[in-house]
This record gives sequence, C-alpha cells and structure tokens, in this order.
Amino acid sequence: MPKRRLSKRQAWRIEKIQQARNARAQKREARLDEVTDDQLGPEQMGLVVAHYGTQVAVERWPCVADSQVQRCHFRTNLGSLVTGDRVSWRSGNPYGVVVAVHARLSQLSRPDPYGELKTIAANIDRILIVIAPVPKPHTQLVDRYLVAAENLGITPSLIINKMDLVNATNKALIDDFVRLYNQLGYEVLTVSTRYSSEDFVSLKTFLASHTSIFVGQSGVGKSSLINQLIPDLNLQVGALSETRQTGTHTTTTAQLFHFPDGGQLVDSPGIRELGLWHMRAEDIVYGFPEFRPFIGQCKFRDCQHRQEPGCAIRQAYKNGQISEYRMASFESLRSQIEDAGSRN
Repeated sequence: MPKRRLSKRQAWRIEKIQQARNARAQKREARLDEVTDDQLGPEQMGLVVAHYGTQVAVERWPCVADSQVQRCHFRTNLGSLVTGDRVSWRSGNPYGVVVAVHARLSQLSRPDPYGELKTIAANIDRILIVIAPVPKPHTQLVDRYLVAAENLGITPSLIINKMDLVNATNKALIDDFVRLYNQLGYEVLTVSTRYSSEDFVSLKTFLASHTSIFVGQSGVGKSSLINQLIPDLNLQVGALSETRQTGTHTTTTAQLFHFPDGGQLVDSPGIRELGLWHMRAEDIVYGFPEFRPFIGQCKFRDCQHRQEPGCAIRQAYKNGQISEYRMASFESLRSQIEDAGSRN
C-alpha cells in the first residue's frame, strides 16, 4: 500500500512527537543506569500482559496460581515491547527490568494515525471469529476475517454465538455456515451465553493452552462471551489499572487475561475489528486455503486470476473445486484492497 503524503503540519507534528519520545527514552535509560544488580532479583522468564508507553506489566511465565504482576522498565535497544511478548526480566522494588525479549511466533499489527503499521500484540495462536444469527452473518465479512488471519499465520476458527436465537427463519442459514466452513477445514463451535451447555464446555477446552483473540462485527456478543469465560474480568482489569497507576502513563493498547480453565485472551476493543491493512491485492489469494494447490500453476507468472488464458484458479473454479461464493469473496476482497490503495 503506498505511503500517505504528509502535509508540512503533519510532518512537524511527527518530528515533535519523535523528539519527545527520544527525550523520554534518554530519561528512562538514565533511570535504568542508576539500578545496580544487587537491587534486582534473579533473571526469569516473563510474559508482558500490558504495555504503558515507557513501561510494561510483566508476570512470571509459565504462569502460576496467583502470579503477581510487576511494572518493569525496559531498555530502548529491546525495541517496542507489546502485550504477549515473552521476555527475560528481573524483579525489583518498586520496578523490575526487562533484560531481553524472545522471538515472536506471530504478531498482530494495525496502522497508526500516520498509516504506518504498528504491532499491538504478539504470540497469538488462535483468532476466533464470532458470528451470530442476529445480526445476520455474511460470508464475505467472515471471509475477510479468515483471509486476514491466514495471512498473519494465525489459526482462525469460527464461533457461532447466541444459538438460542436460532429459529425456523434462520436455521438453514446457520446450518449452511457450519457445513461450508467445516468443509473448508475450519473448526466451527456453537455456543450461547444465555444457558450452560456442553458446547460451552467444549469451547473452554478448545481455548486451553492457547493464546486467543476474539474478533467480529458489533452485536454478535463478543463482550458477553468474554465475560462468561472470565467471570472476574473486571477485577483483573482493575488490578492492571492499579499496577499502571492511572494518570501516570497512557492507556494500554491491549491486555492479556487468563481463562480459569487454561489458556490466555489478548483483548482490547481496538483489536476486535481485524482488518486487511497489512495486505496487498496480490496477497489475497494466499488467504484462501482451497486456492493454494493451484497457485503457481497458471500459464502466466503474473496472472491476476481474472480472465487471463490458462489461469489455474479460474479453471479450478469452473471444475467445481472452488465454490462460487468463495470466488465472489476473493474478487470482492481484492477490489476492496485495490480501491483502498488507489485512495492513498
């Protein structure tokens, strides 16, 4: 995606912000230099559970019962730490120090106000796309989330929430969703926060031992689902706020919480709307698993999979190996990316 041209005023603001960041970084480094080894505990593995500008909240990793969260400084040469990062750190009083950050298995990014991609969470291994009978789900919207997850290299799954709202009018539609995405190899779970069921127990088991995020359009019940899975969520949010000391630092981009039955949730209203910001139009094809066997088989290396002769993907579509609705989703998403690129 082409970079947005900045006005003189925008460029001036960016320069001022960068100068302020450099000043804060120098001040932080000066404070760290004052900390001696005998003031810190032994080095240990940790997990960043929240980020507050110049500091992070860290807990022991792997997590143990009643694990304490401590605010930590980190040196600028470590780069920008984000929620979900696994680090080496040393406890201290009142602040600990992060001494190293480990390689990320995955990362979730979104554009900042200036169009640059900024990583906001790391080491997520499951993206759970939540839909519901109401509002009416649409395959192209679901496919948008699936393509974004596939291109991030993070396993996507579907949750159909509010199953108590299934009736004679929408049952066929919901059954079609389950069948279509199961056929594509995606896990589809059905739950309702209105009553306890075996399906909800299955969801808890599915989430255990993984770090997940919930995404989906407004009104599908993401917040209710999260509150059901983590009953004391407000208490955990309050504890992190106390750790953050509200008013001293900027608010966190994302926070990490533990499910009582195992597994973690990275949550923030800002990441519940997963977009295609990081993608180019030519990358869309890789987000459709059923297209992959035919990628590279086209007659022309620069095939756009439109109406070019010898297009392997178009031929697979004609042969019934790619469904009509998935081909329509591919074309629609590609057009959206192309339109967005032409406006920037």
